[in-house]
Amino acid sequence: MADILVRKPEWLKIQGRKTDDFHDLRVKLSQKGLHTVCVEASCPNLNECWSTRTATIMLLGDTCTRGCRFCHVKTGNPRAVVNSREIENAVDMVATMGLAYIVLTSVDRDDLPDQGAGHFAEVIEELHKRYPGTKVEALVPDFSADESLMDILARSRPYVVGQNLETVERLTHRVRDIRAGYKKTLDCLKYYKSKHLLRTKSSLMVGLGESEEELEQAFLDLREVGTDFLTLGQYLQPTTHHLPVSRYYSPAEFESLKRKALELGFAHVASGPLVRSSYRASEVSE
Repeated sequence: MADILVRKPEWLKIQGRKTDDFHDLRVKLSQKGLHTVCVEASCPNLNECWSTRTATIMLLGDTCTRGCRFCHVKTGNPRAVVNSREIENAVDMVATMGLAYIVLTSVDRDDLPDQGAGHFAEVIEELHKRYPGTKVEALVPDFSADESLMDILARSRPYVVGQNLETVERLTHRVRDIRAGYKKTLDCLKYYKSKHLLRTKSSLMVGLGESEEELEQAFLDLREVGTDFLTLGQYLQPTTHHLPVSRYYSPAEFESLKRKALELGFAHVASGPLVRSSYRASEVSE
């Protein structure tokens, strides 16, 4: 069956003017050679977040070794190249933006022996050392659910560690790279919680063909492994080469999903058409 084009509703129009702070931050990010998931993943909240001097830093370059069908980050083989300056640049960004809370994420780096866990941990440890008052959220790859690699990341003690479920179990192999997995993500979240007692977070997209019952099961599965925080957002097709949108959820439907998730015991739920993994991330510490 051919994919049907679903018209984008009015509530998904992104409002907001680019402020002087927005332009100032864009220049500084460029000068420091820092990649942000805001740009690389075409985040719809870029204007809002940058204009309030908030950004999610993407480590380990801008090329992912995996190819999820929903994601706009470019894929390829980085050939084990790692920019060591990312550590100092990320630390500098805390000072540049005056951050009390920073989110670090990265592409998948299956080409590296430790899949990037050591580099991630070095950045977090340096942030703790230089800016002990700044909380660090780490939205990490699954590291192939290798406990030795997850231990490297966990020992750096991020304030929150996130690993995104992305979609319901039935759609996982259609939406995510074959090397990812629904159970693999749950296993990662369970390990960080049970072994290292870290706060954990995950994210789900809607509009890919899932049912409400499947979403509720995903909520239950996340709570079963102790996940503390959840974000829910509308999937938006980045290009015609990516998966089509099955349908758009209304703001009222997002509110209903939020209530159901909170009833299951999540400590914090961000839910809305333009919500993304790192949207208003610091609210989990309030």
